[in-house]
Amino acid sequence: MADKAYADKSVLVSTDWVIAHMGDTANVRLIESNEDVLLYGTGHIPGAVHIDWVNDLNDQLVRDYVGHERFAILCREKGIGNDTTVVFYGDKNNWWACYAFWVFKLYGHEKCVIMNGGRTKWLAEGREITTEVPNYPAASYTARSQDRSIRAFRDEVLAHQQAGRPLVDVRSPAEYDGTLLHMPAYPQEGALRGGHIPGARNIPWSRAAREDATFKSRTELEAIYLDEQGLDPNAETVAYCRIGERSSHSWFVLTYLLGFKNVRNYDGSWTEWGNLVGVPIEK
Repeated sequence: MADKAYADKSVLVSTDWVIAHMGDTANVRLIESNEDVLLYGTGHIPGAVHIDWVNDLNDQLVRDYVGHERFAILCREKGIGNDTTVVFYGDKNNWWACYAFWVFKLYGHEKCVIMNGGRTKWLAEGREITTEVPNYPAASYTARSQDRSIRAFRDEVLAHQQAGRPLVDVRSPAEYDGTLLHMPAYPQEGALRGGHIPGARNIPWSRAAREDATFKSRTELEAIYLDEQGLDPNAETVAYCRIGERSSHSWFVLTYLLGFKNVRNYDGSWTEWGNLVGVPIEK
């Protein structure tokens, strides 16, 4: 039996598609976004620009994303117009590419896609990389205000939890059960308490990816999220991790590959919840 198509198959492109469109710099922009912000400089897809998730997407004084005006400036500087198709890819099974994708959607960019397999697949196929940094003409860009329908804030999450609505904790089982309080590689993501939001299901983000960094098929994903975990595609669902980046990967899977109707990313995640006064946790 043929595998089921993704709910929105247009949001994924192949490495072959990228090769075929590399010359279309007027309409297509490749963006590499990695956990390791220095990785781009060691070699990237020819023509790709770099989005530094720390300095480009996050405000340096307030724990929030850059405002829509600063986001518009970023797009203009990268040669991205409102009608540009933006192709995201990166390391770590594209989790940071999905994070950048989510921020672009937060500000209303319509044409966003993910290169399935990211850096891992590109390099495994022996594709060309370069250290040359492209310089595109500045574009015209107008950003919208944040789309609050895809973002959840702490008070909304508390109300969501108290109402018994679905929560997905995409961290590792050790983070979820509270035995791992601080991840050694991420000292900046600490919390005073370990555990999870009461009622949250633990579905680690990495379960959605294959060893070659591509997404699993819709049939495989449905077996995890629907059959095993019992999530309802029609229910309002909130996903979280430690700072909202891994949960953006799961948000992408639920929203675009499985067709869930209403998924929000709680980017405050455990670094906020685990330090809040007066909110419940479970271990």
